[in-house]
Amino acid sequence: MDLEKEIFEIINKLEEKHSLTLEEYKKLIEAYCDETREILKEKAVAVRKQIYGNEVFIRGLIEFSNICKNNCLYCGIRRGNKNCNRYRLSKKDILQCVRQGYELGFRTFVLQSGEDVFFTDEVLCDIVSEIKKAFLDCAITLSVGERSFESYKKLFEAGADRYLLRHETADEEHYKKLHPKEMSFENRMNCLKNLRKIGYAVGVGFMVGSPFQTNESLAKDLKFIEEFQPEMCGIGPFIPHKETEFANFKAGSADFTCYLLSIIRLIKPNVLLPSTTALGTVNPNGREMGIMSGANVVMPNLSPVSVRKDYSLYDNKLCTGEESATCKACLARRIESTGYQVVVDRGDIRPF
Repeated sequence: MDLEKEIFEIINKLEEKHSLTLEEYKKLIEAYCDETREILKEKAVAVRKQIYGNEVFIRGLIEFSNICKNNCLYCGIRRGNKNCNRYRLSKKDILQCVRQGYELGFRTFVLQSGEDVFFTDEVLCDIVSEIKKAFLDCAITLSVGERSFESYKKLFEAGADRYLLRHETADEEHYKKLHPKEMSFENRMNCLKNLRKIGYAVGVGFMVGSPFQTNESLAKDLKFIEEFQPEMCGIGPFIPHKETEFANFKAGSADFTCYLLSIIRLIKPNVLLPSTTALGTVNPNGREMGIMSGANVVMPNLSPVSVRKDYSLYDNKLCTGEESATCKACLARRIESTGYQVVVDRGDIRPF
């Protein structure tokens, strides 16, 4: 069969069935070029508009601690980075960020941190329930790493609605090359299953162009997303950090990330799909490119300006010095310039 014809058939199958074999995903990845990117982009935008119209959901991101017990090889806030200026926001600080965000119109708050052992179930449940009591019409998303089933359950019962835990890679051998020996692929996958079992809206995700990533491992990522059916999926280009073992590795591509965003939209048409800060870091128009490739979520930073530069997962991170209102207004203008409308409701997943 002529390769070009075969690729068109694979794309049509994905659009119709939202499912491919592992080999077909690999072929689609290998077929990446300007032409296939444009075809997939057009199809992804069409299906996204059927469900969400021109709406782009905005979430308020609060990075409340950069202290982490883990030593992931790619991460700037890893335990082993002695040159990281550590911080931890108090409950009062976090609530102030939420209050400020609420006044700006935010109705979803993403509480993200390193795996900081200070935030026990008791401490974190207290913060979550306090936010829920004060802001009944808001959704709370947590992104605080690997915890036990019991811990996830307590946080859910305290009022957390969604949980982001990027799987990083669906290839176990690749996972081992990105993480220290004490972390396990099996545990990461079990955490995701537990979150689903408890009843969270679950988010997964991976870095595009991470060290040692192959077309095979990317195909496994896409198949995993198809099978797990997450409510959210956060992908962004890998960006090296100077204080990690991967300091000299090349950053991932914004264009190829957008290609994968389009594929993910076709895999799960109603997925909540962020256009990430990392995309905007590797390309000045990256977040707009993401929206125009099928993404429908953006997450401006509500953390205090004084600590933003210290939540440095990778080098040259975007938006580290703007006040929350400025950051939100700037991002809204940029998104609206592409013909989309930023909305500030809870932005729950819609049926398809």
